[in-house]
Amino acid sequence: MSAIPARVSATGAALEFLQRLKQKHGPLMFFQSGGCCDGSSPMCYAVGDFQVGDADVYLGDLDGAPFYIGADQFEYWKHTQLIIDVVQGNGGMFSLDNGSGLRFLSRSRLFSDEEYALLAGSPPLLGKQAAD
Repeated sequence: MSAIPARVSATGAALEFLQRLKQKHGPLMFFQSGGCCDGSSPMCYAVGDFQVGDADVYLGDLDGAPFYIGADQFEYWKHTQLIIDVVQGNGGMFSLDNGSGLRFLSRSRLFSDEEYALLAGSPPLLGKQAAD
């Protein structure tokens, strides 16, 4: 039997940048923005600076930092794996990457039919369930 694929992963460059932000700000978490003020960006916060809602979906951890997405947006993207990368530029207005000259960026790839079937048998946790 195949392993259940990760719903979210990160490039080596993103993990290295995440470590730098952790050293500066302590434990971190992510929320995939739905597109309002900062576009569809992965927003990075110090733990406790962003309130996860009961219906937000927990996708997994990036080097110990939990990663969430809104339920409506998850419905659109549930067939894809989010791959968090880092590129030159300004981060989201409220994200900890802002002002660093780098920003997190979401890339994606479609799950194969086999991967999607495995994921269907393992629904993601909702925000409050993941925190428990």
